[in-house]
Amino acid sequence: MEVKGDDYRVWYEQSDTVIYCQGSLRLAGTEEYAPIVQVLENVIAQNPRQISLNLCQLEFLNSSGINVLSKFVIKVRQKETIKITVQGSESIPWQGKSLKNLQRLMPAIKLEWV
Repeated sequence: MEVKGDDYRVWYEQSDTVIYCQGSLRLAGTEEYAPIVQVLENVIAQNPRQISLNLCQLEFLNSSGINVLSKFVIKVRQKETIKITVQGSESIPWQGKSLKNLQRLMPAIKLEWV
């Protein structure tokens, strides 16, 4: 499962249950994010025991994208059977505050900083 744009790429590696996001996500609203939402929902539908969300190469994420990630975390929380780890980069400014906010939505989320 993969979604590509001019300056971003989102894909899922089923073998190690990692969702990778890289580049710059500046899409306009829920309609443009729909293919990415579909990838995320497909991962949840497979009901893995563990998911990693690797954002280490995601340089920019607009508010619509943060909303998509928040809804994804809420859906994982509602599943109750899936553990999630979010991997971020300390060198990318937006990630510090935004990823900690995901912990408010799901206290069991594990944050890893690279």
